[in-house]
Amino acid sequence: MATLLSVNVGMPKNVRWQDRTVYTGIWKRPVTGPAMVRTLNVDGDGQGDLAGHGGEQRAVLVYQIEAYAHWADFLQRDDLRFGHFGENLTIDGLTDDKVCIGDRYRIGEAEFEVTQPRVTCYRVGMRLGEPRLPALLVSHRRPGFYMRVIKEGHVSAGDEIVRTAVGPHELSVADIDTLLYLPDRDIDQLRAAVDIPALSPGWKQSFDDLLAAVDADLEPAPPRVGAEPGWDGFRPLRVTAIVAETPTITSLYFASPDGRPLPAPTAGQYLTVRVPAGGQTPSVRAYSLSSSPGLGSYRISVKREPHGSVSTWLHDQLRVGATVDAAKPRGDFVLAPDNRPVVLVSAGVGATPVLAMLHQLADERSTREVWWIQAARGRADHAFLAETRDLLAALPHARHHTYYTRARPDDGQETDTTYVRPTAHSLSELGLPRHAVAYLCGPDAFMAEMRDALTALGTSPEDIHTEVFGALASITPGIRGERPGTPHPPDGRPGTGPQVTFSRSGLTVRARAGSESLLELAEACDVPTRWSCRTGVCHTCSTAVLSGGVGYDPEPLEPPREGEALICCSRAKDDIVLDL
Repeated sequence: MATLLSVNVGMPKNVRWQDRTVYTGIWKRPVTGPAMVRTLNVDGDGQGDLAGHGGEQRAVLVYQIEAYAHWADFLQRDDLRFGHFGENLTIDGLTDDKVCIGDRYRIGEAEFEVTQPRVTCYRVGMRLGEPRLPALLVSHRRPGFYMRVIKEGHVSAGDEIVRTAVGPHELSVADIDTLLYLPDRDIDQLRAAVDIPALSPGWKQSFDDLLAAVDADLEPAPPRVGAEPGWDGFRPLRVTAIVAETPTITSLYFASPDGRPLPAPTAGQYLTVRVPAGGQTPSVRAYSLSSSPGLGSYRISVKREPHGSVSTWLHDQLRVGATVDAAKPRGDFVLAPDNRPVVLVSAGVGATPVLAMLHQLADERSTREVWWIQAARGRADHAFLAETRDLLAALPHARHHTYYTRARPDDGQETDTTYVRPTAHSLSELGLPRHAVAYLCGPDAFMAEMRDALTALGTSPEDIHTEVFGALASITPGIRGERPGTPHPPDGRPGTGPQVTFSRSGLTVRARAGSESLLELAEACDVPTRWSCRTGVCHTCSTAVLSGGVGYDPEPLEPPREGEALICCSRAKDDIVLDL
């Protein structure tokens, strides 16, 4: 007979950890007497990070006394008490390899349904002082599980736990956890998992994504004729032409020095270049490719920035015939196959990635409805004007509109042009199709405004894609009171290890001695980072490696995709360039 041993609650509080403040509710204490369980929580309980914990699907966290015994032995601990693993219900008799997703249980007056395993999170390791614990919970198949509340009611220590329904496909909590976090997945189990109605939406989406990747591999795309495969690290590209597009934007054309066609990128990707723009350490920057993907050559279009050492060097120092080191094209802001109307929106030099998309649509003689919306200060600053008009003329269902935000008297009055900033109201007058997929590129404020405007007009947020010029937005769950600063070398004496370049942040430093991970080095430099488990399980920190190699300690439970590294548990083996 399964039994409820303890009900544990705790409200979120600020906790100091690694010179940071974490807002967390993982500290729980046992309750004396009955406790009321409600749809979103147990009375007296709370979560600090509602993006990963709590809510209807994760109202109650369950852990087993059998797991306590296992960890007491494995960790050689005699101080583990009820609530120590952050659980609301400590139980006896329902282990993770026996409880199935979708199982229903009655405890006291309340009824529950199992929805997912515990979220792999660094805070359980912080609570026990064991940083390895998030990975160990997975590898030892003892994560614990969440339940949603089917019927509210009181529960008490000593209540019997009665199973009232068995989940479809009978996939255990341990099975589901293994499917997400460990390699060599059972594809039949993956297909069964997404068919379980009780599985929480977040986990179902993750499994849908895994299945989509599997199905894509079953029918690989045919290789592009005449294109060599992508290359590792940096390779030289020869400058074949330099063309001024506007007083501040210049296009640079590149080809392979040996004359062979360059690998065809996907429309919307960027090229990372390394140039000697001042100082002894080369500078690394990424620029969107702006030409047709199928040419066998590349074009980037660079805006001269007032204090930009690299853009200034490219404008003033680079000459036709010179070579520039470049990493292979990469990036996820790409034109996806689709038959729906497509809306391409840009401002200034942000036109470059969506221009490549327009080239691809024209090359394909696409019959899609295509909208080209571009903002510029005025005609003199309107880059690619003639080029875009020619491309749009080749598309049977294309429309365009221009916004001049600082037009001069000699700009004249043109059709399909509005002499104000684009707004939700002005976009509404264009008659954009609501079921379109949209791609936006420009300054952050512009993209945020356009996203809100398109959403207000009825475009689904999932169908609005944006390109980020600089560092990606950070993911630091539970961390409070930190404002993002400008990336800088770490405080203290410079390191003497391999050279680490954060390409999006425009920063190069040397690794410091000791066990510092690449994630910790990035944090010391105020480089925006993304992480969750910090032990190589969740892959939130997976980062593209443009050149160089890493070593792992600890080894991740599943290796990242080729060309990427899990920075939370890796260190530079040699000079390395990261897409951060």
